[in-house]
Amino acid sequence: MSGPLALVGGGEWTAGCTFDRELLAASEADEVLVIPAGSAFENPRRALEQAGAWFAELGARARGLDVLTRTDGLVAEHVDAVRAARFTYLIGTSPMHLRSVLKDSPLYDALVGAWHDGAVLAGSGAGADVLCDPMVDTRGGAYTVGLGLLPGLAVIPRVNQWSPEKVRRTVELAPPGVPVVGIPEATALIRDPDGTWRVDGVGEVTVYLDGALAPLEVLGGIVPR
Repeated sequence: MSGPLALVGGGEWTAGCTFDRELLAASEADEVLVIPAGSAFENPRRALEQAGAWFAELGARARGLDVLTRTDGLVAEHVDAVRAARFTYLIGTSPMHLRSVLKDSPLYDALVGAWHDGAVLAGSGAGADVLCDPMVDTRGGAYTVGLGLLPGLAVIPRVNQWSPEKVRRTVELAPPGVPVVGIPEATALIRDPDGTWRVDGVGEVTVYLDGALAPLEVLGGIVPR
């Protein structure tokens, strides 16, 4: 059975991200593997330091994996580390770069394999966006191809930083039948192993389907690959 999957709106490892304690317990591990590729151009070292301090308070270690480029994602040691990890976090603000690092790579295959074997997978910001297909290009709000772990679902990370007009435009551009979920910072949309979806953290998510507001239950038809 696949493990828990958390799509975090950004603002990871800050006050209000209470879901991390629960996800850590579900992993039955004392180490979290962090892949900072989505922050490759924004001081990834600082993000890893923040992760270390945050998870230390939860009684665990955070280990950064030096994956910032496509070449890094082909290193056998990195692939093995991801496959063995029981809790992996994808982070960053650039979904386009993160996609270029992971798409059709052995590292992505290892990530999905570990999750299908019960490991916890969390994606924050770009890390949440890229797991979906279609993927929102957060620069302008249009759609492009994502990694497709969650086909037929799109998310808007850090939606609290978007203008109402930008959100409206993105919702209107969504393909028919594809739910679009706005996730604010320090908030997680969580898929439990039994396939149910719920929200945790400080904010509230907003679900749109075919241009109208929709209940969270419409996500029940999303079948991961």
